[in-house]
Amino acid sequence: MSSITAPSPAVDPDNPLVPVSRGRRRTELIMLVFAFALIAFAFANVGFGLKGKLPSGLAEYMAVYIIVVVIAHLAMRRFAPWADPLLLPLAAMLNGLGIVMTYRLAAQGSLLTAPMSPSATNIQLLYSAIGIGCFVAVLALIREPRVLQRYTYTLGAVGLLLLALPALLPASISEVAGTGAKIQIRLGTFTIQPEEFAKLALAASFAGYLVAKRDVLALAGRRVLGIDLPRARDLGPILLAWAASLLLLVFESDIGTSAVFMGLFVAALYIATSRTSWLLLGFIMFVAGAFAASKLVGHVGQRFDIWLHPFSGQNPSHHAYQLVQGLYGMASGGLLGKGLGGGQPYITPLVQSDLVITAFGEELGLAGVMAILLIYGLIVQRGFRAAMSVKDPYSKLLAGSLSFMLALQVFVIVGGVTRLIPLTGITTPFLSQGGSSLVASWMLIAVLARISDTARRPPPRPIQEEGLTQVVTLK
Repeated sequence: MSSITAPSPAVDPDNPLVPVSRGRRRTELIMLVFAFALIAFAFANVGFGLKGKLPSGLAEYMAVYIIVVVIAHLAMRRFAPWADPLLLPLAAMLNGLGIVMTYRLAAQGSLLTAPMSPSATNIQLLYSAIGIGCFVAVLALIREPRVLQRYTYTLGAVGLLLLALPALLPASISEVAGTGAKIQIRLGTFTIQPEEFAKLALAASFAGYLVAKRDVLALAGRRVLGIDLPRARDLGPILLAWAASLLLLVFESDIGTSAVFMGLFVAALYIATSRTSWLLLGFIMFVAGAFAASKLVGHVGQRFDIWLHPFSGQNPSHHAYQLVQGLYGMASGGLLGKGLGGGQPYITPLVQSDLVITAFGEELGLAGVMAILLIYGLIVQRGFRAAMSVKDPYSKLLAGSLSFMLALQVFVIVGGVTRLIPLTGITTPFLSQGGSSLVASWMLIAVLARISDTARRPPPRPIQEEGLTQVVTLK
């Protein structure tokens, strides 16, 4: 019997396994303090703009909001210590600004076309707490993003059911008054928009399906004008997604969700295969389908008419009145805006939900809107960064799809209120009044945080420390 003594594996000095999670969470806490200060400053501006003094409930609102966001921060420390330190502060800043605008509009609720209750701010704070509770639940329950891949087809079925549910229900329950869009389920005073949660389920389902099928879908077929088109036999998935988006367009009159649904699938397909032809094919198919629907379906054609000819009527009963008032409001805001509480955003119908970005445009001006879009852009950039860093193919595709979906949703609503594209009833993430969008947005941030934690997590430390020896006995 003999023994061999050898040095233990050395730790790479260029990649030390020293925990840095505390530094990431410290950065997160500093950024949260900055976000809280900005939100408190915005609240104070509203009070001085409306009544010349601080809002009466400023301390209570800020205390409640700080407590629920600090709970989210502690959950990040506990469940995702290596996660991106900017995701939570950026989302908290947008959510806080949404609460400020809800308070500002509720203060003049009697002047709104759709009156708001004085308790609207409390309700929005409650939705924020529920959203952050779901954020914590996602972090606690989903320790590895790839476990969702096991439920690819289950999540797909759930997502499609949630999307189709409003169309199957009576208009008295599912239709948003005055819009013709069937996008909600109303039970008494409580409403929910299932499409917000359907998009998350479908993003996870698409990622699982495309990871399994990407090698087949990446195969090239005929080459036309320098572009390798996919094979005809592989067009089935995109044709099904196209048909589903058109059904949404026709039966629910929901251009926004239809565009996000189709865009999400095509973007996931492109990320999975790196084939530009899928992007071009998906874009052409959706535009052709939307144009055909505008000619064949009355309420869809009305949306296109509003987009092309918004100034053909100026009375409140005209269908373009909402869009026109939003445009006038943003124009009156100019570069720097009229200040929070200094404008008249209440003139625009449903400004608290569909057109909340026009309220910010009027009172914060072009500079304020650009700053808000920059915050959204930073969230999307951090999501794509997590997608590039993580090694698991499913997590990579899921992070990329969710980031693109958030960017597309912001583009659809901002493009609609500025007449770049037809106006839709889609919500502005974190800013619009309401619970479904807010809760779903926080769940999206939680999934991105989990994926970034997986990507940044260091490898396991070696069992033996540097400088020690291993004794191996040979018999």
